[in-house]
Amino acid sequence: MLEEARERTLLLIAPLSEQDLHLQHDSLMSPVIWDLGHIAHFEELWLTRNLDGPVEFVEMPGMYNPFENPRRVRGTLALPTLNECRAEMEEIRARVLERLRSADLEDGNELLRDGYVYAMVAQHEYQHNETILQTVQLKSGEPYRAPRRIRLPSAPAVVPNDGGMVRFPGGRVTIGTDDRTEAYDNERPRHTVALEPFWIDAHPVTNGAYLAFIEAGGYETRAWWSADGWQWLEDARVQAPKYWQRDAGGWSTRSMDLVEHVDPAKPLCHVCYYEADAFARWAGKRLPTENEWEAAASWDPFAGRARSYPWGDEPATPELANVDQLSFGTARVGAYSRNVSPIGCYGMIGDVWEWTSSDFTGYPGFVSYPYREYSEAFFGSEYKVLRGGSWATRPGAIRNTFRNWDYPIRRQIFSGFRCARSEP
Repeated sequence: MLEEARERTLLLIAPLSEQDLHLQHDSLMSPVIWDLGHIAHFEELWLTRNLDGPVEFVEMPGMYNPFENPRRVRGTLALPTLNECRAEMEEIRARVLERLRSADLEDGNELLRDGYVYAMVAQHEYQHNETILQTVQLKSGEPYRAPRRIRLPSAPAVVPNDGGMVRFPGGRVTIGTDDRTEAYDNERPRHTVALEPFWIDAHPVTNGAYLAFIEAGGYETRAWWSADGWQWLEDARVQAPKYWQRDAGGWSTRSMDLVEHVDPAKPLCHVCYYEADAFARWAGKRLPTENEWEAAASWDPFAGRARSYPWGDEPATPELANVDQLSFGTARVGAYSRNVSPIGCYGMIGDVWEWTSSDFTGYPGFVSYPYREYSEAFFGSEYKVLRGGSWATRPGAIRNTFRNWDYPIRRQIFSGFRCARSEP
């Protein structure tokens, strides 16, 4: 698992020059070489030191600690060359594999039990893979030459329930998980909530639907925006999703080294929470809460149980959903016929992360484990929860219970949304 994660990391950085790796292409993102060093030292901390001594509830001291060195300053650090960084990654990995030879995954050590800490470290690398892709999408100079390896399936001629909504009947449902083999602390514990009946979009909002919002004056009409959203819009002075451009031929968008006309049948990508909220108001709807989102993705009202994925309990693969990065773009809505939840929501895993209206907080009974800096340090009203993963998400880092979060102004993330509506 660790070796496969590293192979992907090295594949993604292969097109980058030494200069590309060291440049801070945008103040929102780290130099890619910082991500590589951080990946290695996070692994060294958790798979060597924390297995043989007291657990340190910090990510690591020094240059690669994200709290000591926030993104805006990482370009000023004395970062190593790629060869130096690769040598350090390999030396750390050798020690990790040597330690693994004596690891007892069935002893009383909670970190080791069922291989939890190894799954955590692999997921950490998967997540930084997606962060690296955000960075190279912002790349200065020549566009990133994407190593496309996955061919997207064609979509059906008629999109299932195109533009429509499906009904969730309400009732008591389970949210979250008690899994201790791979789930993060913020996904636990599993608990029961009562939901009122609601309606939710059968698929993510498409480019075509969002174009109608733009053409209706969505970015100029104060009535559709919250007070915070309108303030953001006045400051940001944008008129379309990130990476969209309009010329005489219409709207086009860029994904890495590929520029193409905006496809109305693809899920909208690269919008912030405020844009999603404004569209929902314009459409006479709202954004779902994260409990509503998870229930719509997982809960089978007929069986009275939650699924691990919309299609069942079979882990995500590029055959089931648009995940695992190497498509380097979204697929047309309806392209994955099995990626449908029990109530009929399509595409809830993959393609785009979906904004919810919920602040990022702990579940009832939350316990930080194994370190508070992963989740608990970010709890509060500053962050909104996103669900479902994107095309840039690795399969091992997504499931119905997985919770992502970010500032509501962020657009460089691979984010879209679907809308909901309360039942009268």
